[in-house]
Amino acid sequence: MRSIDQELKAIRQQGLWRKLSPQPRCGADAHNFASNDYLGLAQHPALTEAFHEGLKIHGHGAAASRLVCGTSAAHVQLEAAIADLKSTKRALTFSSGYATAMGIIPALLDKNDFIIVDKLSHACLIDAAKLSGATLRVFPHNHLGKLENLLESIRAKHGSEPRILIATESVFSMDGDVCPLREIVDLKNRFDAWLLLDEAHGFGVLGANGAGLAEELGLQSQIDLQMGTLSKAAGLSGGFVAASSSFIDLLINRARSFIYSTAPPPALAHAGCFAVNLIRSTKGQQLRHRLQQNIALLTDQKTPIIPHILGSNKKALAASEKLSQAGFLVPAIRFPTVPRNTARLRISLSAVHSESAIIDLKKHLSTL
Repeated sequence: MRSIDQELKAIRQQGLWRKLSPQPRCGADAHNFASNDYLGLAQHPALTEAFHEGLKIHGHGAAASRLVCGTSAAHVQLEAAIADLKSTKRALTFSSGYATAMGIIPALLDKNDFIIVDKLSHACLIDAAKLSGATLRVFPHNHLGKLENLLESIRAKHGSEPRILIATESVFSMDGDVCPLREIVDLKNRFDAWLLLDEAHGFGVLGANGAGLAEELGLQSQIDLQMGTLSKAAGLSGGFVAASSSFIDLLINRARSFIYSTAPPPALAHAGCFAVNLIRSTKGQQLRHRLQQNIALLTDQKTPIIPHILGSNKKALAASEKLSQAGFLVPAIRFPTVPRNTARLRISLSAVHSESAIIDLKKHLSTL
């Protein structure tokens, strides 16, 4: 058999070695520029109080899967709050964003169907596509012409019977750019396809109420499946999908990561409902405004993810270490998280970062 030690040695030699290390959290240390806690809610005192309240009301664990006896009033209330924010009939929550994708795609598609995915989509979408057994097609990042060609080819060769699912992110997690959503919606309508939009990094950040890019562009009613997570701007953990009643009913009956997982703690769902309502409140709007102010100190884009691409693993690791010595947590991001030869620093801004910390970081970045 192949040696595990030799495999580990190869990982080290390629500059791809990773390890777990306790790190300061955004807000606890103003120099943490790695967190996805975009609004600073992970340590918001009102959210902490809501979690404690949930524990008092519901206890610690759900003790069963949702379809056995694990569904609590808190789960139902959270899903109703998400659906209302997303302007959909219903929503369904999962234990994580990854579990959400792994539940949705195999539940909707089989070997007779097709899934078309943006090349830079998150690994959860790619893994779920492979698990589904559907024919997987990948289009170059945000390349509308190639997407159109793929859709046209599939319909020309296979007719109207197969299901076609387009999967992409609203805000791409490693580059911080956004998808051409309006044009993708037009294409999916022309070719009778479904669209799964992963709003993981748009939820809480974009839109008047923080619902994401789809809300910002007024397209929520045009998107079949709006996926997201509570582990980033919402400051907690868990995933969700917002869709029509028919989609949700099918997922309840077919999504294996939902059916065969113990329900997330009801106290977490209780806190999640509070977080969703806070995101759409006046306080949430104020936090988004503060986040945009912080973003403007470092870049002219509108999302809080700023890549500093260095190319080689060695350069990215060295730059990360140099920033660490200066008091900044900005980890090196390498293959397979990003394509080969595009190793980078992924800078992530939050509403709770101080202006002085951002300006200081900008000065240090200019020396790399």
